[in-house]
Amino acid sequence: MSEPGRGRGRGRLTFRRFAGLDRSGPPPPETLPGAPLRPWTVPNAIGFLRLALIPVFLWSAWRADGAGAAPAALFAVISWGDYADGIAARLTGQYSRLGAILDPVVDRLLVIGGILVCWRFDLLPAWLLATLVAREALMLVLGAIVVPRGVELRINWWGRWGVWPAMSAIFFGLVGLRGLGSVLLAIGVALLLIASVEYVRAAVPQLTGGKTST
Repeated sequence: MSEPGRGRGRGRLTFRRFAGLDRSGPPPPETLPGAPLRPWTVPNAIGFLRLALIPVFLWSAWRADGAGAAPAALFAVISWGDYADGIAARLTGQYSRLGAILDPVVDRLLVIGGILVCWRFDLLPAWLLATLVAREALMLVLGAIVVPRGVELRINWWGRWGVWPAMSAIFFGLVGLRGLGSVLLAIGVALLLIASVEYVRAAVPQLTGGKTST
């Protein structure tokens, strides 16, 4: 939940900001490193619920041998929960450092869980899934290296636009539409790889003392 919203220094809550279409401006100060965690907020409650549903999704998928209405519905609910907690943060102004940390962790765990199911039951092309796994591993390593050094990696538009085709691909794999899922996964992987390059480009100036990229 690092997107701008209502409150001091964030501007008026227009429809574009409310819907998450306008991401201009600095992140809320409550989400920055060093800010209090503030775990007890409405957006974080949504985040905790999303996290708790991931094991339920995996259990349901294994029982259904991968594809099925129940695992697909659970995956969709957890995925759209990310959008819901962003709206809740913008509507209530309840931004928090924990929310900024929790959201990407839940998203990554959900993607990893979806990949495991699709790989195990051959719901999507293995080479595309392997590429997505490699990209996620790269981002984890990059974060582990640069974040402790004070580098701030804000999600870029390539990443924002890449997430939804990738997540949608897993959903369509779970409902048995392998062809459509494969096309969407290829698009999502391409966009996310570009996003990773942009993250590296943003991190280098911060590590070398140059101007921080926004």
